[in-house]
Amino acid sequence: MTSVSGGAMELHGAPLRVPPGERGVTEIADRVVAKVASQAAREAVGELPKDASRPYADVVVRPQAREGTYVEAARVRVHLELDYPCDIGSRCAAVRRHVVERVGALVGMEVPEVAVHVERLHPARGQGAAGRTR
Repeated sequence: MTSVSGGAMELHGAPLRVPPGERGVTEIADRVVAKVASQAAREAVGELPKDASRPYADVVVRPQAREGTYVEAARVRVHLELDYPCDIGSRCAAVRRHVVERVGALVGMEVPEVAVHVERLHPARGQGAAGRTR
């Protein structure tokens, strides 16, 4: 027996029937991956001030060559707002890690890149909005 793409097998030149569970293709839309990435970013950021907008993600899914095969890889750009003062670098790193983990677990795609865009900082609770942040 020799293996053929798609899980089909050949025996002496005659193809064997492929079980239904092994046939077909699964396609996941970019917007579905973006929704999973957005939710993962919300989980990683935690609670934000009332006037902060929810994190959202832009995703581009492209085939990526690896070891002679192609796998789907998602390049993710997450937009979010954070409270201030905070360790912005560590919070962004936490978002990156969580997005990679959740997209991999729920969608089954590799995430070679997560770009985090911090669009706005909000004064932490208890600090008045008076004054300017430089």
